[in-house]
Amino acid sequence: MELLDFTKEHIPQASALAMENYEEQRQAVPALPPVKRLPDLADFARNGLGCSAFDNGKMIGFLCCLDPWENAFTTKARGTFSPIYAHGAVSLGRRRIYQRLYQAAAQKWAAAGIASHSIGLYAHDRAAIEAFFQYGFGLRCIDAIRPMEPVTASACGGFSFFEVEPDRRRLLEPLHRQLTAHFAKSPLFMKHTEPDRWIEQETRLFAAADGKKLAAYVEIADAAENFVTEEPQVQNICGAFCLPEYRGKGLYQNLLNHLIGVLKAEGYTHLGVDYESFNPTAWGFWQKYFVSYTNGVVRRIDENVLEAVKSAGQFF
Repeated sequence: MELLDFTKEHIPQASALAMENYEEQRQAVPALPPVKRLPDLADFARNGLGCSAFDNGKMIGFLCCLDPWENAFTTKARGTFSPIYAHGAVSLGRRRIYQRLYQAAAQKWAAAGIASHSIGLYAHDRAAIEAFFQYGFGLRCIDAIRPMEPVTASACGGFSFFEVEPDRRRLLEPLHRQLTAHFAKSPLFMKHTEPDRWIEQETRLFAAADGKKLAAYVEIADAAENFVTEEPQVQNICGAFCLPEYRGKGLYQNLLNHLIGVLKAEGYTHLGVDYESFNPTAWGFWQKYFVSYTNGVVRRIDENVLEAVKSAGQFF
């Protein structure tokens, strides 16, 4: 196996390999929509943080990442992310290929001061998941999808379901504050969107009410965390909350079916959702009605070694 810097000359082979990997995941998750073309890889050749693996002149894998940014996951660490289209590997020897690629790429990332490493993997790619788990990564984020068809739900009378007009968005602020508080608790320990910023976002909101009391809401966006969510026929859940006293009564399933009915009538064919694996409430609900297709894994290395790595240089 020969390891090289990822360059623009590698893009055609890398794009083909990434598409093969996506089609492989579509076989495991038929709900995934067909995609004609993946996002361009030119920026990954420009930033110099990627690596390619070759065997007898043929690309067998590649691993690239986005330009780094400060305060990854609202921490004090510099971070980067490798989206699901920014890496790929052939099936034969995939686990070892990914491990060699990460070893080479992570040397570059650490030399650039990047301590938080995040990679999007396909949920059914056991070889890739095992490769990165062995190298210190843990599960954090999940993308899931379903056809735009109703979920199984029991009758839930006495409630109203409706889309919230933009100028009435502020009425849901108390529920959003409770969601923010939920994210700060164990085992999540996450800083969530501030209410004032949330009110200004251009997303759609659907809500359920018990008389005049707002009991739950769901937030919908045109795009989320990966290229699948940006397909024109896909809509994405990017926020959800139900008051504890209304859980387990079928309320949220009926709210979900209301928005599915509205979105299907508008021509959308797929509904996606992303959530944290360590959010037990989200995990317990979304796993019932959606099929996972990505596992976002994260590793944070010791910042104390970054200066030493920077002076050591590359090893391949």
